[in-house]
Amino acid sequence: MNTVVIKNLTKTFGKITALDNFSLNIEKGKITGLMGADGAGKTTLLRTIIGLLIPDNGEILTIGFNPTTQKDELTPHIGYMPQKFGLYEDLTVLENLQLYADLKNVPQEFDKMLEFTKLAPFQDRLAGALSGGMKQKLGLACTLLGNPEFLLLDEPSVGVDPISRRDLMKMVREMITHETTVLWSTAYLDEAHSFDTAVVIDKGRVIYEGKPHDLASTPQEFENKVIDLMGGYKQEVSKIAQNYTLLKDIKDCTVEANNLEKKYGNFYAVKNNSFCINKGEIFGLLGPNGAGKSTSFKMMCGLAKPTNGTARIMGIDITKDPEKARSNLGYMAQKFSLYGSLTVRENLEFFASAYGIKFRDRNERVTEIIEVFGLKDYADQKSEELPLGLKQRLSMACALIHNPPVLFLDEPTSGVDVLTRRDFWNHITSLAKKGVTILVTTHFMDEAEYCDRISLFYHGETIALGTPEELKNKAGATTMEETFITLIKESEGE
Repeated sequence: MNTVVIKNLTKTFGKITALDNFSLNIEKGKITGLMGADGAGKTTLLRTIIGLLIPDNGEILTIGFNPTTQKDELTPHIGYMPQKFGLYEDLTVLENLQLYADLKNVPQEFDKMLEFTKLAPFQDRLAGALSGGMKQKLGLACTLLGNPEFLLLDEPSVGVDPISRRDLMKMVREMITHETTVLWSTAYLDEAHSFDTAVVIDKGRVIYEGKPHDLASTPQEFENKVIDLMGGYKQEVSKIAQNYTLLKDIKDCTVEANNLEKKYGNFYAVKNNSFCINKGEIFGLLGPNGAGKSTSFKMMCGLAKPTNGTARIMGIDITKDPEKARSNLGYMAQKFSLYGSLTVRENLEFFASAYGIKFRDRNERVTEIIEVFGLKDYADQKSEELPLGLKQRLSMACALIHNPPVLFLDEPTSGVDVLTRRDFWNHITSLAKKGVTILVTTHFMDEAEYCDRISLFYHGETIALGTPEELKNKAGATTMEETFITLIKESEGE
């Protein structure tokens, strides 16, 4: 029996075809993973299935209802968690649960939910003060209220660390009945083996449907097979690195943190953080959501004042001369922080000007970087209208516009499709070979393998430091994901 039946569905937005003669059956009582690149059509499909979008052509039945003409009858049977779930950040955890229970007209019985999500100690904390992983758990808890027959989750694990991602899947599996159908959208191909059925879509069409193990037995093999189905990936010479010009007098210990601390009241967000990153080194900062990685980044960029300690960029103290230190730095923030009302080209022109690129060179540099990052078709589009993956590309392009000797990348590939991720890392590793010093955070454990050294961060402190191989040996693990989970749990005494 199928919860959803789709035949020859088409949905367009102007000249863009989001769903192209799309057909799919979603089996009842199963967890189906909807996988694909940013812009592949995942969100459009979910919104069409529940009647938030009306298709141009085709047929669709959701739990026996036509979502276009019977949306009111369908809605009580579903739980929908969009990418930006509507938590009220000025309400507490408990108040958010109470609000959604009232909206769904279900009993306000949250003890089991709070215990399972490990949010019980934080039920009086404002939602806006939660870490990324905790926000996702609360959003999922609100969606699960009332035991919906059909659960649709639009990228619930984006930007979430491996431990929290596992917790989210465990939470879904243990809090639904055997008759509940789940459709889980994700850009993380390494999640495939946690689903009963994997549906991979590309350019609005299904390119694989079936059990994950029928395509490949390991996450890395699955990713490689999907890339083949998408037409393959050909690594090319990084034009960004080719045209990079670095200062000649760069010395070792290009980036240095000396006993950095950040304290809020009695809470240490970062404590006794010290490291030295050498010229041309890729230094990875890994840790769960809320571990203090982004706070460290902000202090080292001069965007947040340390409570104690300092950082140096190219030997320049960030607390004494932040402007001069920042001139040597390219920074890509975790959350899209460019100007939404400006076009792609206008954003790049603005940052080229802000970083001191001469007017006569500016147009050539902007045109070049638009070409390298595949932004040509979007050059005149407002940046706020771009899909997440393209926003990430633009953010990285702006960080690189002035050829900085030091690059800080805070989760640069979060939400980006697998091909674009490989392109990003091709640029990153090529830049490092040219002598650029790179500090990067990521929740993709396969990306940690690209790093020369890794600092594993937890509760604001470094709990392990070394090469990927050294950390794997320390944890007695074969993958970085198992290494991450093992070392975090060891630090907790589990």
